Amino acid sequence: MYQTIIDLQNKGLVGDQAEIKQLTSGTTDGQVYVVEESNNPSSILKYDHPINIGAAEQFFKTYKDIELLPYVYYVDPEKRFFLYEYVEGTTHVNRGNKADWMKLLVERLFNHYEKYDSQAPWGRLGGTPRQNWVEFNRISLEYAYENIGDLLPHEDYLLMNKTVERLAEYERQPDKYLLHGDTGVHNFVFHQNQLVGVIDPDPMVGPVIYDFTYAFCSSPDDLNMETLLDAFDLLNKVEMDTPRLVEEVVFQLYTRIGICKKVHPHDLDEYLKAWEYWKHKLKEYEDAF
Repeated sequence: MYQTIIDLQNKGLVGDQAEIKQLTSGTTDGQVYVVEESNNPSSILKYDHPINIGAAEQFFKTYKDIELLPYVYYVDPEKRFFLYEYVEGTTHVNRGNKADWMKLLVERLFNHYEKYDSQAPWGRLGGTPRQNWVEFNRISLEYAYENIGDLLPHEDYLLMNKTVERLAEYERQPDKYLLHGDTGVHNFVFHQNQLVGVIDPDPMVGPVIYDFTYAFCSSPDDLNMETLLDAFDLLNKVEMDTPRLVEEVVFQLYTRIGICKKVHPHDLDEYLKAWEYWKHKLKEYEDAF
C-alpha cells in the first residue's frame, strides 16, 4: 500500500499529504480506500483480482463519456488496482423517488449502452461463459431457489421455472450489450435525494433488460406497474410487450428475494408483499402468453 501511494504521488495523481482510509464497503474479495486531501475525499483506490480490474477498466473505457460513471484516473498495468473519481453522496439511503432515479438511469446510462461482440459468450466478463441467455437465467433460478429455501412455497419455484422456459421461447439470440451487471441501489450514489453516480460495475454481456429490471427490483419501494412502465417507456434499447416485461420483472424479483434473504433480511417483509403483487400481475397476463 505504501509503495502504491508513493507511485501515485510520483505520477501526480495524489498529493504529497494525501491520507488513505479503508472503507467497509466494496466487493467480497476487493479492498476499497478513500483518498483524502486536506481532509476532503478526492478519489477512490480499489484493489481487486486482475480479472475484475480488467473487466471494470473495459466497462469504464467503453462508457467514458457517461457522466453518471466516475472518471478513472489510473489503472495499474498489472491490474492490481485502479484509482477513480470520488463521487460525493451516499448509497442506499436518501435516494428520493424510484420513479425519478429509474428515469435518470434509463436516459443517462441504459440508453447509451453499446452492442458487444456477437461471437463473445454471454455472462460475466472473466466468469464462466454461457452459451446463451437462457442458460444464464436457468443457473440464476437455481441459485435463487437454493437461497430462498422454504421462505416461499415450492409452487413459486415451479412458477418461476415455467416463466424461465417461457422466456426461452422468446429468445432468438437477442443483441448482446456490455452491461454494468450490478445495477442496484448499493451501487447508486445519491446526493440531496438525487442520483448522481453509478459505481462498482461487475461487467457482463447480456440484454439491456437485465440491468433495467435489476435496478427496478434492487429496492423494495415503489415496486408497482406505474413506476415500471413510466421508466420502461423511455428505454430505447428494448422492445417487448407488457406481458413479457411482467415476466422479466417477476423472475428478477424472485432472484432478488434470494439475495435479500442472504444479505439484506431487513427488507424481506416489503419484498414479500411485492412478490404477492407481482404474482397477481403475472396471473392477470396469463392469457396473453
